[in-house]
Amino acid sequence: MRALAYYKKQDIHYAEDLPEPVIGSPKELIIDVAFCGICGSDLHEYTEGPIFMPKDGQTHPLSNRPLPQPMGHEMTGIVREVGSGVTKVKVGDHVVVEAGCGCKDLPRWPQSKHHGKPQCAACEAGLDNCCEYAGFTGLGVVGGGFAERVVVGEYHAVPLPKDIPLDVGCLVEPLSVCWHALKLANFKAGSSALVLGSGPIGLATILALKAMGASQIVVSEPAKIRREFAEKLNITVFDPSEHGYDAVAELRKISKSGNGFDYAFDCSGIKPTFDTGLGAITYRGTLVNVAIWGKKLEFDPMDVTLQEKHFTGSIGYVVQDFEEVVAAIHKGDIKVDEIRHLITGKVNIKDGWEKGFLELMNHKETNVKILLTPNNNNELN
Repeated sequence: MRALAYYKKQDIHYAEDLPEPVIGSPKELIIDVAFCGICGSDLHEYTEGPIFMPKDGQTHPLSNRPLPQPMGHEMTGIVREVGSGVTKVKVGDHVVVEAGCGCKDLPRWPQSKHHGKPQCAACEAGLDNCCEYAGFTGLGVVGGGFAERVVVGEYHAVPLPKDIPLDVGCLVEPLSVCWHALKLANFKAGSSALVLGSGPIGLATILALKAMGASQIVVSEPAKIRREFAEKLNITVFDPSEHGYDAVAELRKISKSGNGFDYAFDCSGIKPTFDTGLGAITYRGTLVNVAIWGKKLEFDPMDVTLQEKHFTGSIGYVVQDFEEVVAAIHKGDIKVDEIRHLITGKVNIKDGWEKGFLELMNHKETNVKILLTPNNNNELN
């Protein structure tokens, strides 16, 4: 099988001899991959990893699967084959894959060291995304969507109405990350929101906020090209580099209350954005960390306490988030044209390293989301 796969530390390359995925459990299915987006996490696996991927010579503790593995976890496809116990979808259906893996997948992997053991406390509580063994299809646990085909558990296959294009469907995954964050923050329609950073997750947060009825959305982003991406979504943009130490005060002034925002979402994960978000929310406002941090952060808890602010973090998603995002797109609450605005390239998996990974690493400012496809599925747009 043709795939762009992770072989070992700083070795990601295209190959044509990867093993074909096979159904190993009645509750599994195989999909022909249509498109799969390159995520920042995929880039980090090359530049800083292995992070989620097994280290050289090791296997993933959840699946016990070794390397190499096809990467890619933002995928859509068409159901090719179903196990005898699958009832959720049928051959020919379009699906988007919720890529999180955890305790619920253990029955699929009898070779796992954890097979047959009780679910972890998080999964017992229904918090799949906080699983003690959590990982992702296409990011360490099992092979993913930078391949011609992929095998997934029925639990993770979310039907995609055929009026939602398969390329657009790839953005359901990052949108679900942001949708989950808004729900976790108890976001209320009519509230004001500040988004820190307008990369892929920042832009997806904008779309989720619009769908959930935000009355004001402001994006703080120093890079001109990324501000322009955000501005095309008909929201207010703010350049913090023009204001220096006065940036927080200026942001509070432009909030609809004049006293700060009801919510702020840090989609960048650096100290300046955290400090800005915490400073720019109003009394009892909420700051949500959506970013993945590479360094520890020091802050004064009294900055939260004195104004009774709230600070929380959000990680990943659950299947319900995918279902709700798909429904929001289907209803038109999230516009297909606005989602498509985030897609800045489509590349065959054979060229995925040079025209996908390297393009994103070397020209990050001019790209949002590059999709890989096994067969140049442009006819599926």
